[in-house]
Amino acid sequence: MSDMTTLATKLADLRLFQGILIESAQKLMTATDDSTIRERLEGMVKSDRENLPVIEEAISKLGIRAEPRDITQKHAEAVSQMMNGSELTLYDKFFQFELLKHQQTMTGLVLHKAAQSLDDRLQHAMEPLNKVNFENRAHQEVLKGVLYFVGTRELAGKEPDMGLWASVEQGIAALKGAVGSATS
Repeated sequence: MSDMTTLATKLADLRLFQGILIESAQKLMTATDDSTIRERLEGMVKSDRENLPVIEEAISKLGIRAEPRDITQKHAEAVSQMMNGSELTLYDKFFQFELLKHQQTMTGLVLHKAAQSLDDRLQHAMEPLNKVNFENRAHQEVLKGVLYFVGTRELAGKEPDMGLWASVEQGIAALKGAVGSATS
């Protein structure tokens, strides 16, 4: 596979999983009765929807369209089945969601880095992914807090320390500051 075709295929994988992230977050919103967690998920869905055209922009700038790999499509189907099924606890589903966010973040970062190492035109094509990558990274920080809350409730039957949300918010603010300085 040529470098361009490989990049195009990875971008198609990225686009597919962006949709799976949106679908999964919506399912998690209906599965939780915690208004704070639901609010955080709504913010992620909004951001993820706004990032779909950003991923499309990178695909357009690359100039080559590809389909997601078969294994990626099977993985996406498995994630959808897990989120729809009753085999996983709510904590397990949030954990799978966070893993998927991590995968999405790392794929975007690697695509950007690979394009940088190939040539300036490809670097320019992948530049829109920076926004997606930073937002996905901020979502991971939020999901860490969600995992603490949902996991503590599920395992101990008690509420975790509420100071945790403040720590999560500080982490997000630090990431947003890094994004602002990286983009200016």
